[in-house]
This record gives sequence, C-alpha cells and structure tokens, in this order.
Amino acid sequence: MKTDSFVTRHIGPQEEDLNTMFSTIGVKNIDELLYETFPDGIRLKTDLDLPEAMTEHEYLAHLKQLAAKNSIFKTYIGLGYHESITPSVIKRNILENPGWYTAYTPYQAEIAQGRLEALLNFQTMVCDLTGMEIANASLLDEGTAAAEAMSMLFSARTRGQKKDNVNKFFVSDEVLPQTLSVLKSHAMPLEIDLVVGDHTSFDFSQDFFGAFLQYPGKYGAVYNYVEFVSEATKNNIKVAVAADILSLVNLTPPGEFGAEVVVGTTQRFGIPLGYGGPHAAYFATKEAYKRNLPGRIIGVTKDMDGNRALRMALQTREQHIKRDKATSNICTAQVLLAVMAGMYAVYHGPKGLKYIADKVHNSTVALANTLAKLGYGQLNESYFDTILIKADVQQVKSIAELEEVNFLYIGNDQVAISLNEATTLADLNKIVQIFADAAGKNTISIDALIEDRAILNGSARVSSFLDNEVFNAYHSETALMRYIKKLERKDLALNHSMISLGSCTMKLNAASEMLPLSWDEWGNIHPFVPVEQAAGYQEVLKTLEEQLNVITGFAGTSLQPNSGAQGEFAGLMVIRAYHESRGDNNRNICLIPASAHGTNPASAVLAGMKVVVTKTDEKGNIDVEDLRDKAEKYKDELAALMVTYPSTHGVFESSIKEITKIIHDNGGQVYMDGANMNAQVGLTNPATIGADVCHLNLHKTFAIPHGGGGPGVGPICVASHLVTFLPSNPIIKMGGKNAIDAISAAPWGSSLVCLISYGYIKMLGAKGLKQVTSTAILNANYIKERLNGSYNVLYTGEKGRAAHEMIIDCRPFKAKGIEVTDIAKRLIDYGFHAPTVSFPVAGTMMIEPTESESLAELDRFCNALISIRKEIEALTEADQADNVLKNAPHTLKMLTASTWEFPYSREKAAYPLEHIAENKFWPTVRRVDEAYGDRNLMCTCAPIEDYMDA
Repeated sequence: MKTDSFVTRHIGPQEEDLNTMFSTIGVKNIDELLYETFPDGIRLKTDLDLPEAMTEHEYLAHLKQLAAKNSIFKTYIGLGYHESITPSVIKRNILENPGWYTAYTPYQAEIAQGRLEALLNFQTMVCDLTGMEIANASLLDEGTAAAEAMSMLFSARTRGQKKDNVNKFFVSDEVLPQTLSVLKSHAMPLEIDLVVGDHTSFDFSQDFFGAFLQYPGKYGAVYNYVEFVSEATKNNIKVAVAADILSLVNLTPPGEFGAEVVVGTTQRFGIPLGYGGPHAAYFATKEAYKRNLPGRIIGVTKDMDGNRALRMALQTREQHIKRDKATSNICTAQVLLAVMAGMYAVYHGPKGLKYIADKVHNSTVALANTLAKLGYGQLNESYFDTILIKADVQQVKSIAELEEVNFLYIGNDQVAISLNEATTLADLNKIVQIFADAAGKNTISIDALIEDRAILNGSARVSSFLDNEVFNAYHSETALMRYIKKLERKDLALNHSMISLGSCTMKLNAASEMLPLSWDEWGNIHPFVPVEQAAGYQEVLKTLEEQLNVITGFAGTSLQPNSGAQGEFAGLMVIRAYHESRGDNNRNICLIPASAHGTNPASAVLAGMKVVVTKTDEKGNIDVEDLRDKAEKYKDELAALMVTYPSTHGVFESSIKEITKIIHDNGGQVYMDGANMNAQVGLTNPATIGADVCHLNLHKTFAIPHGGGGPGVGPICVASHLVTFLPSNPIIKMGGKNAIDAISAAPWGSSLVCLISYGYIKMLGAKGLKQVTSTAILNANYIKERLNGSYNVLYTGEKGRAAHEMIIDCRPFKAKGIEVTDIAKRLIDYGFHAPTVSFPVAGTMMIEPTESESLAELDRFCNALISIRKEIEALTEADQADNVLKNAPHTLKMLTASTWEFPYSREKAAYPLEHIAENKFWPTVRRVDEAYGDRNLMCTCAPIEDYMDA
C-alpha cells in the first residue's frame, strides 16, 4: 500500500476487495465493466492532460508557497465586505468539524434537528435585526438576494399592475456596484426596466412596481428613508432595502419604516472574507409573501408524539414541483455559513453585538474628527462605519500602499474608509498617519474612541433585539462548545455513515483539502483588492479554470456562479447572448426532457426562455423522435436543449451524440447539466458528447462539502465560440470581450472553497481522477447486483449496467401499505440517511454510493435495505397500520419508556442488525408532521407552548 498516495486514501474499495466486487457484478475487471456501461464513441482516447498527482504533504507545502504570494493588507474598502473575527470556538467546532460540514440538506428532518435549530436561530436573528416577520435560511450572496427581491416583487405585482404591464423597478444610485450588475443580469430576461437614479428626486410614478435602496449607501452615508417608503407605499410601489447587518444593531430596522423586503449579507458575523465568499446572504420579508419567498425556510412543527420538531417548511415550493412555474431557481442555501453567523449572534448575544457595533461606530467618529483636525473634509453627514474624505487620491494611495493599507478610491479626490470589528487604536493611528503624511502635516494621536450617536441623524435604533433565550445563554466558550456539540449529536453526517443520495454525490471531503480554509492568508483577503495583492489566489483560480477546461474539453471557464442553479442561469444567459450577437433575437425556446432536474426549467424561464418539455421512453431515455419533432418544429426559435448526462435515471444514453447533432442542425446550443459529472471525469466529457456549455457542481464532483445545504459552487465551462460572453464584474476587470453582466456579487464567486477543488484535482492527477470515476461506477453496479432480487432497478444501459447511480422501485410495496417514505425513515434505525426519495420518479429511491465508500460500508447499506425488504414481506394485513416501518424512526425515549405497546420487540425496533449496537445513531424526534408545520407556519425561535396555541 502506498501510504503517500492520496487516491488510495480517497477511494473506499481496496485492491483486495476488487475481485469480490467484480465477481458479484459478473465482470472480469474494471475495463469490462466500463465497456458495458459506456456507449460506443464517447470514451476519451487519451488521459487528461494534467500534471502528476501530488501527495498530501506535497500539496500542503505547495499551498503554503502560494499563500505566501498573497499580500495581507489592512483593508478598509467596504462595499459590502468587511474583515470580521471568527470566534475560535466557532472555527474549531463548526468550520473545521466534519460533523457540520459533511451533512446534507435537511430533507430528512428527523436526523437533522441540530442543523435545523441552528438555522432557526439564524432566521430569528435576521428577523430581529431587520424588523421583518419572516426570513429564509440564507441565500447565496447580497447581489443574488437583491435580484431575488426584485423578482419576487415583480411576481407579486397587483392584478392591475400586471394588466397594465407595469415593469419599472427603481434602483437608488447608492446601491453597491456589484449588486447593480447582478440586478441587471436578472432584470433583462424578465423584461424588467431598471431605472437607476437619486432617491431624493424620485417622482413615485405609477409606472413603477418596486424600488431598491441601500442602507447605509455604498460610500457609507446613512439616509432616513421614512418619507421615501411612506410615499412609495401610497403609490403601490413596494420597497426592498439592502441593509448592512451590523449597522442594524444601531440603526432603525427597515421593517420599522415600512420596507417590504430586506436583504443583505451576514459576512460581518464571523465569516472570513475569503476573496469574496462563501458568505450567507439573508432575505427577510413580510409574512404575506411567505409562499413567494425564495430559497429554504425552516419551520416549527411537531412529531408523532406531539413533541416540538423542526423541518424545512413549504417544501412544495421546490423547483422539482413547480418547474417552469417557479419564480426562483434557487434550490440551495449557504447553510454552513448561516450556521456560523447564527452562532456568532448566539455567542455574543444582544449586548455583545451592541458592544461590537458601538466600537465600530465610535472608531469611525474618532477617525472622522481627527482627520477633520488635519484639514480633511468629511462628506457623509450621517454614517455608521464609513466616512467619505475629500483628498488627493494619488497622494493618499501611494503612501497607503507603502504602509500596506487599502482604501476605496473614488475618482481623483474622494477616499472612502470603512472600519470593522478588527480595527484597533493602532490601526486608526496608522490611517491618521497616512493622511497626515499626504497633507505634509504632523500626525495627531487617537487615544480613545468617541461616542456620538447624533451622527446617526435620527435613524438610531430604539427597539430591542435577540431577546430569545438562545441568544442570552451561551456566552462563555464552555457553554457555546457544549451547545454546538449538543446540536451536532442530533445530526447524521458523513462522519457517521454513508449518505447515498442520487444526484448529490456525497463523497469524502478530505482533511488536506479542507485545512487551508482556516489559514489567514486565504481567509482575510477582500474581493476588490488590486489583483496583484492576491497573486496566490489568482494562480489557484486560473489553474482551476484550466483544470476544468481540460476535464470538460472546453475552452473557457467562469468560476463566478456560486451554486449549481446560478451556473444554469449563467450558462443559459451566455447562450442567449451568443444568439443575440448573431441577430437571432427570436431564439427563445428551451427544450428540456421530462426527467430533468427541476432547476432546469426554472432557470430557463428566468433566462427569458420558453420551456418545451420532451418525452422520455419506457427505459427512461430521451425520446429521440419526439425531440427531433420538436427541434424541427421550433427550428427558427430554438435556443437550447438542457440535458443531464448521464441521465437523471442513471444511464449513459447511447443516442447522446445524435441528440446534440439534432439540436445543432436546428440552430440551437446544447447545455449539459453537470450534476452527474462524477460519472464522466477522465472517461468522457461534455465536449465529446457534443455539448456547448455545462455547469459543474464543485460541491458534488469536485469535493466541496455540502455543509448541510451549502456552500456550493457552480462554474460554467464553455466551447470556444462562447468564451467571449463569460460574465463580468463592475469593479474587477474579468470575463469575455462581450461579457454578460455579473451573475454573482464577487468576481470569482466563492473563491475560498475553490481551494478544495483545486487540491482535489492536484492530489488526484489524471490517473486518480479516472480511477475515481471508474470506482464510482463500480460501487453503483455492486449495489445494483447486491439488491437484485430484493428491489427492481428501473433503468439501465443497453448492456444492463447502471452509471454512477440507480433508481430502485418501491411502488410495489404499496400493496403491503408501505410507502417509499416509510423505507426512508426505517433506514434511520439502521444508521443510514435515506437515498434521494421520489426523484425523478415518485415512489422510488435514487442511490449514489460515490467512490469514497468501502466495500464493508456498501455491504452494511445493502444489508440494511435487504433486511427492510424482508420486514415488508413479513407484514400481514393486520399490522399494516402499526408496524416497524410505519413507526420509524424509533427514538431512545421510545425504547426506554416504561411501557411498550407496539406489536414487535424493542430489539427489532432499535437493533434490526447485529452490528448496529456498536455505533447506534439515535434520532431525537419521531417522524415529523409536515402538513401541520405548513398549516401553522412558525419560522423563528419561540416556546412550543406559543406554537401549540397558534
């Protein structure tokens, strides 16, 4: 065994396991299995052109060398990004803890109560600080949250406004420039007319359905928006406000002056800058919009015993239900970052946050007063943490850069300075020294901070916040450490057992890939510093783009999209721009197979396209003749086909090249959804099958952890003719020559976690990547054969093989009164998270083992499903309503109760297989009541007594 080989550590099955697996599958070796899995003509003929694999030790030394190329200046640029302090107890126990970062989206609520509580804390924090009634469990960044607010208000126009085609949306010129760019990219395809101007002279015309304000403004000015919002409300104009979360500790919450929506980022609450992300955005609104709210919402409900339980609320809003009727394509969140931000509020509490906000504000007042003594005029009449100084930019900049300090420079004569919680007296005095030197004067020392709330200009907050007990109970490190651990124990993550979710690729997130995320050299860089200060980052990101080009066979990559859904939107917007560049403005039809991911049609609609669904045949493949008929029918309007490969049914369709040719012959482009790229890397690629653009889920195929539902990264890779349209950024020059507007707020999206995928590829190399893909296919086919006779696999390739995932049919068990959900909940008793339930076919499970699981773990999982099948078979008509599956999962409280009234033993309930007792996972609630939670929606912290009285 090569102890320094990363691929050996990443892949589960060992060399001595392979013959057993081959024998079970019925092949001689892996080459025979791959031959029987892949159609003719799509296999790569040569290995990927990538460097030799590094060992883990070599990689970490390499990344240290790259980190040293980053210059860590003291940065006061602001523009929505500020240095923050991550409490060590949160860094060690959440950010660096696989119990938190390897968990999946909490669809199985019974084994996610810890994450759900942490997210409920986050929602409560957001509601309290914004003064709004309901908040979601986070969005991707402030820019996309702003775009979601605009889209929601557009969708929620009155009947009269829709009838009169009222489509104007006012945006204050105080908006952050990156937010404006993201608003533009989302407004154009929906035919929303953005009007940017001075909010003080807005005429409140009936032509507007909404308005967007920045609070404080982009250069720090605090405006009193009470009159603006009042006048807008009178004229049926709904107002959205982007608010700095820390400033809301000191400023009047937008909810108190009538805003309909409040958005922003929680990066200031203990999240590293990370050169732009990942950071958890927030989205808060009035309860009247609860069914329009984008993203995920955590709500309170009860379990089968009537005890308080948490779950994801209003799940029928998900895109796989609404598809092209969805008003948002957002299908994820930034859960790990939201958990951290929520814990920051738990740790500091209202008094701690007040101390931090006052320190930041008082530091700013002291700095402004001192600079005034040096003769510098300050242009912001009212401010929280940012002052705008009249000064010679070149003079200040040349001195500041020598002192390793970054300010925001506006034109030739204005400098903005944004302070943060990490700013010390020494930092303030260095800033003063820089400006004194620029003026040719002696410096003035700041010895103490100055308190002056009058500068808030009548916008000071008077209402209380974070009164709930959770924000007032865990202020010592011991207390918070134990609270975090208490929540962690309620959740099943990859550090406990296999999570075999089809299409979600819950693979190993290797420790060597994760370690650098805690290094300051990567965490403490503002996304808008001059690129030469981020030389290490630039090398990583450019190399990662090149690596993804090689892997996909394409010519260009943008890392900007910070989720898979954003990647879909970006890819379709690039296709749209390509058609328009050729004068094909009428190409707006997007063909989407019936089996596609739900985000596909939602993304197409948001990109201004009309969805036409194509049929699938009885084997789950695209109906080629139906596709051909529709492509030819719409040949003059055809924009694109969205296709997942291998298919959502887990099959490499042999007709894929014919399919892509049909689209090209009729003038369209082929968009390949990269959700199943884990079955392609090193063996085939999107370019080979004839695609023009694809997105990649780095949080699936390329090892970024799911974090309980985020972060995700969804870069797009494109063929040469589309490179010129790759997305731009208004502050940092990037993108193609004919770039579309920004997709995400930061230039390279969630740069910090891109380090993980960079390391994954570096440590695997070409041979390792190919071995990973081969093993993922091997593991899937091993499970398929092990389950043969107990479950029917719905779809296979022409030679009877699965790709990297398969769908097992649970519908026949309805004859015994058993639904697929019962099997999912019973798996919890066996210590496993359920596979993907009822997607893409209702009443089924989609299983994807990944390459990371060992033969022993694959067998444990198969034994569990086989045992459950025997439990179903043993059911009689008499016990169909009260049996071990219907009552699953079983809690420790049930098992230790003094009475046991179930028609089976406690041992059967808790330990259906012998090995389970060695490492038993106990859910903390019984099966949750989904419908009750929707009927009685409560999405903030409150005692259960309040909820039950609702």
